[in-house]
Amino acid sequence: MYDRVDAALDEIRPYIHSHAGDVNIVGVSDDGVVKLQMVGTCHGCPMSMLTLRLGIERILLEKVEGVTSVVSIRPDELDFDGLEAEDDGDT
Repeated sequence: MYDRVDAALDEIRPYIHSHAGDVNIVGVSDDGVVKLQMVGTCHGCPMSMLTLRLGIERILLEKVEGVTSVVSIRPDELDFDGLEAEDDGDT
C-alpha cells in the first residue's frame, strides 16, 4: 500500500512544492492509517492541517483502497532514524 500512497501523493505534491513544502510518508499501518510528516514551509504552517484534511486525506481516501485515515506526525514525535518514537508514558 505504501507505493500506492506515494503515487497518490504525487498528485498534490506540485501544489505543496509551490509553497516550498513537502510531505513525507512516516508509515502505513495494516489497518490503513497513513502517517505523514509535513516538512519545509508546511511544517508549523497553520494551513497545513487544512491541506492535510481537504487535500491529502481526500485524495488518499479516493485513490488508495484500504486507506482509512491520515494523521500528521510532528518532528518531535520521531526518533533520530525518522521513525515514530516510543511513548514511554513520561509525557
